Amino acid sequence: MSGPSLAELRAQGQPQAVLDRLNDEHWAGRLYGRKISPYATWVFVRLGWSPNAVTVAFIVCGVAAGVVIAFGGLATAVVGALLIQLYLVFDCSDGELARWSRRTSATGIYLDGVGHYLGESALLVGLGMRAQGQLTAAGDYVSAGIAAALLAMLVKAETDNVVVARAKAGLPTGHADEALAPARSGLALARRLASVLRVHRIIQAVELSILILVAAIIDAIRGDLTATRCSYSPAWRWRR
Repeated sequence: MSGPSLAELRAQGQPQAVLDRLNDEHWAGRLYGRKISPYATWVFVRLGWSPNAVTVAFIVCGVAAGVVIAFGGLATAVVGALLIQLYLVFDCSDGELARWSRRTSATGIYLDGVGHYLGESALLVGLGMRAQGQLTAAGDYVSAGIAAALLAMLVKAETDNVVVARAKAGLPTGHADEALAPARSGLALARRLASVLRVHRIIQAVELSILILVAAIIDAIRGDLTATRCSYSPAWRWRR
């Protein structure tokens, strides 16, 4: 089948402006996701998928990971981590496909944001159920997981609303790096310190899935849920 080469997909789908993004580009994407994603994009082109179809696949992977890890056990943690790796690659591929096919749209940007909201929230709820030790809607860990997921969505909504507010006010939004820069020096210093320490990263999908996997390995060796319950504590604390 005819179609673009990998070199063409990289050139058009991964312009330098995209690779240079700080807030919008995950470290795992820069480290290996962007090296793998052109191969996935190449496949999607030949399958005739639209960019939004790839975004939907990215959303499904994120939510499925949260559902799978809720069942507990080492095998589910492995599957959940693999699903989040697909989530990462698809998240890179949808934009690459959109830029190559010139089919960027507000709908695609909206769906991409929804995917991040749902993926991280599903993992936090799934971790709460996993820490509870059984599939149930009741229990302290389950309640904490749901609360952490709601707080995660609120934090993301607050961040996104800065850009929305600037757009409605007729101000340039640019990338989040510029639009979200604190005006006060004290807040700017606090944000720089948080950026260096990276403590907020623990509740992002890739990092959280790895944390869950490591805890599951330790739990499998110990024969209890101590590591999972300990790993849940920092994830919950950094959302409060």
